[in-house]
Amino acid sequence: MVRRTGKREDTAYADPNTGFGWLRLFGATAVVVDHSWPALFPAQLTVFPESWNASPGYLALLAFFAMSGYQISQSWASDPSWRRFCVKRLLRIFPPVVVVVAVTVFVIGPLFTTLPAAEYWGDKQTWRYLVGTSLLFLLQHDLPGVFADNPYPWSVNGSLWTLPMELLGYGLVLVAGLLMVLGLTRWVVVPLLVVLVVADSRILAVMGYHGDAGSLLEIPIGSTVAFLVPFAMGMLVFAFRDRIPLNPWVAMALVPLWLALHWTPLDRYAMAIMACYGAIVWAHHWPKRLDIDGRWIFGSYGMYIWGFPVQQMIIAAGVSNPWVLVALAVPAAYLCGVASWMFVEVPTQRWRRYLNKPARSGSSGPVTRAAVPPATSRQPAP
Repeated sequence: MVRRTGKREDTAYADPNTGFGWLRLFGATAVVVDHSWPALFPAQLTVFPESWNASPGYLALLAFFAMSGYQISQSWASDPSWRRFCVKRLLRIFPPVVVVVAVTVFVIGPLFTTLPAAEYWGDKQTWRYLVGTSLLFLLQHDLPGVFADNPYPWSVNGSLWTLPMELLGYGLVLVAGLLMVLGLTRWVVVPLLVVLVVADSRILAVMGYHGDAGSLLEIPIGSTVAFLVPFAMGMLVFAFRDRIPLNPWVAMALVPLWLALHWTPLDRYAMAIMACYGAIVWAHHWPKRLDIDGRWIFGSYGMYIWGFPVQQMIIAAGVSNPWVLVALAVPAAYLCGVASWMFVEVPTQRWRRYLNKPARSGSSGPVTRAAVPPATSRQPAP
């Protein structure tokens, strides 16, 4: 956590978790906006012209993974128990996924399939989707006949594909944390990052191309490595938080640096560094006047996983203009995210009270504290 001195600095910024919440919400919005073009015109990967070779949604994903690397490392530092860590991670990621998958299979599917009801329920792929997608590592993309007449019929929920990669990132934190518990220093994060960067430089997965490294079950290895690079960068920033200053001027300077390197082989690394450092810096320098009730900003996860099926339903209703799709899908997905936070995520996170964390006399590092007590507005526990 950034160290601040002086009364003005102590009161100028919101809790970093609030900053992370806002940034994740902006990122989820960018993903929904960016998906509006390929959902209608599959040959167009992003809202930006193809010649720009850039995507706000892809940049948002890099920032998501970087923030996760930082925050999940923080979670481990606050309670270095592998059992509780695993349970907390499962409680955080799976309940919202199970809900969206169940609603997709049992409500959206029957309403939007082109098949007769008996054929939809009798198809093995319906149940494969329910079980495999709920487990994430056996992720399925299509339901029988659902959105078959849409311009993008190949995926019912095109946002879920990054979630298994997020789980693998949690595994990186667990491995690094256990190695440190066994006596290695925080420098163990450095070779981890180096290995990922070297692998990424060989596979060269980019937006729209997973590389040629194959897949692990249903997970493209190339894209996984590409996203785990900023995740490991976030781990590194947390591990050396006492040595890495979080300077907004440096964060701003990284933007023109990335633009200058955009058409060079260094683009992928400059973009990852910019997204990682920038997201963590701005989370720690978020204006206190924007420290609002958390229920309105902590629904980014739900917004992310509900956005694509919401867009597919709107398209099935007859919308064919991407800007109209954006205007309808963003608020609808946002409301789904708020509902997911209030009625799924907060209640399931209450189950953490049964983990019986032992009382400890000290902390393994400076940890950000949540300060908003009501269950519906509290900051998300990492």
